[in-house]
Amino acid sequence: MHVCVLGAGTMGHGIAQVTATAGHDVRLRDVEREFVDDGLDAIRSNLDGGVEREKLTAAAADAAFDRIEGHTDLADAVSGADLVVEAVPEDIDIKQETFRDVEEHAADDAVIASNTSSLSVTEIASVLSDPSRAVGLHFFNPVHIMGLVEIVVAEQTGETTREFAREFVSDIDKTAVEVTDSPGFASSRLGVALGCEAIRMVETGVATAEDIDAAMELGYRHPMGPLELTDVVGLDVRLDILEYLREELGERFRPPQVLKRKVRAGNLGKKSGEGFYVWEDGEAVRPADSSEEGRP
Repeated sequence: MHVCVLGAGTMGHGIAQVTATAGHDVRLRDVEREFVDDGLDAIRSNLDGGVEREKLTAAAADAAFDRIEGHTDLADAVSGADLVVEAVPEDIDIKQETFRDVEEHAADDAVIASNTSSLSVTEIASVLSDPSRAVGLHFFNPVHIMGLVEIVVAEQTGETTREFAREFVSDIDKTAVEVTDSPGFASSRLGVALGCEAIRMVETGVATAEDIDAAMELGYRHPMGPLELTDVVGLDVRLDILEYLREELGERFRPPQVLKRKVRAGNLGKKSGEGFYVWEDGEAVRPADSSEEGRP
């Protein structure tokens, strides 16, 4: 297939990588050449890392990378694509504008998918003249390692589109879970609820971030504790999702004050160098200042 991925950031370049590794031709598009090149560099680094860990051969890595083209022109990127996956910022207006632009230039039978982690796919797809070809494909970070894709079936999603999504996820060697379109879907709602409660526990002095994470890693076999995961996802992203879920589902998703304070201070987690942990060279090296504990 020909697959177009819109957005060369963390999620976009990951989706492009796994799609190309599965043998499909990919066009990776972003608004600036610098962003495209950064995405391609990240893919090359991930593939080289896979070779070092003997997950794939050097020939397979080179072949996957050669299947990916970088683009800045949207019309060129989506032209002739069988599937277009948007991985643009988590903003309903941006995603709807992207869907409109895609429909203007894509083939009439192209499937248009959103990688949104919590926004309504039904609402995003409502701007299309043919919303039956819209579906949610919620990948997980890091895409080349995580085995899950959440297929989100919008109210307008047609059965042909639904089946296409199932086959695509299987073809790229991922496991699908299928959910109806509802706020936070299944994964984000549960994941954010756990992370939110962990933040409240830090806020009220129940335990340190480090001990809460250790409890979930050792006691429940989570590969990463909820507070370290919040840092990886981004505190600003978690805050936006909580605000959205609070609006849609009620006060149980009210964001903790400590989360708001950290976001206002620019402490957004791994990407800024500090959140609930201090990060150096992509690794959490120590808990951040514990003075936030006990401050509801």
